[in-house]
Amino acid sequence: MKLLRLPRSKVQLGIALPWNVRDEHSLLLLSKGHIVESEQQLEALLERGAFVDIEEVKAAGTKATMVSVADPAKTMGAAANVFGLWDQTTDRLVKLMTHVAQQPDFPESIDQFALHIVELVDLNPDIAIYRSVRQDNAKNFYYGYTHAVFTAVLCILMSRHLKWSTVYMMSLVKAALTMNMTILELQGQMAGQEDPMKEKQRALIQQHPVSAVELLQKVGVKDPDWLAAVAQHHERADGTGYPLSCKDIGEIGVALRVADVFMAKISPRVLRTALSPQEAIRQLYREDNGGPISTAIIKELGIYPPGDFVKLASGELGLVVQRTANARAPIVASITDTDGRPVARTLRHDTAQPGFAIVGSATDKAMLARLPPERLYGYSAAPAA
Repeated sequence: MKLLRLPRSKVQLGIALPWNVRDEHSLLLLSKGHIVESEQQLEALLERGAFVDIEEVKAAGTKATMVSVADPAKTMGAAANVFGLWDQTTDRLVKLMTHVAQQPDFPESIDQFALHIVELVDLNPDIAIYRSVRQDNAKNFYYGYTHAVFTAVLCILMSRHLKWSTVYMMSLVKAALTMNMTILELQGQMAGQEDPMKEKQRALIQQHPVSAVELLQKVGVKDPDWLAAVAQHHERADGTGYPLSCKDIGEIGVALRVADVFMAKISPRVLRTALSPQEAIRQLYREDNGGPISTAIIKELGIYPPGDFVKLASGELGLVVQRTANARAPIVASITDTDGRPVARTLRHDTAQPGFAIVGSATDKAMLARLPPERLYGYSAAPAA
């Protein structure tokens, strides 16, 4: 990794960073999309020593669209940096979930944030899936927040496949964003710990559906579907769920549980590695007995979803970037040559062609550590024609 010192002139207050900021030892200080909001914060960052990876700078280029947190919708056109918009979602959700009881109109704020997530999915669904599959959990503290957003993405795709009404879909999306609102910091702590779950942690986990519903009601949420989904998202029809071990579960509660569990399985943590999308899909299908919800997820993601790292019959390694009508034959952007050596120029391949068919998952994840997604999609990341 070749680092360049970050000039003060390249950081604009209130504007999302177009690259990660690191210290002189390459340790991550601020993630791409983070917003420096004051001169004091900027001064402290520069005094500590701030650097950027030259490859990320090249990927961002000079046409990078900076996005103001005050009004991200202004850049929602085709020229918007979709990745930058996605990178802002974590910080926005953290702010929404801080001092919830003191916020004047929390239900309306969550409603607007949920609509923003829907807009981002609509800009390019493949990128939404890519981010959910190709997760960067370097900062485990944010695990709970990113998990909520990724689960919401899956809920949007699943709801639309099932042809649920927009109102019903939005209730599910808002439930995904708030289902763990009372244990978000605990989730981050647990994602980064090397020891198994402690009894005190287990007790908080067991009760979080109840505490989340109570908090939502306290701040004025009255939507019965939203509340039901949160209350039931860990219950199971055979009575083995929690916190009430109830068997009478609504479809919205089932849908949220399935999306929640699937995203958790493909998310890396310190204590365990993530499952491959293929294994998570197999487990999901078995557990749901091939029901409509698991089928909807499989149909929407495909067998090899965007973000999956695969090996081609040509010998090239690449990342899935676009779904096709064939669930087993997506479009893959190669990042190596036929001998597995990294290349500077990314080529796209239709894996329906025998010479570029997917022959298995790629296991060497090291080369992905510094791979900017803009290289695979292009900076504007407009939907493919």
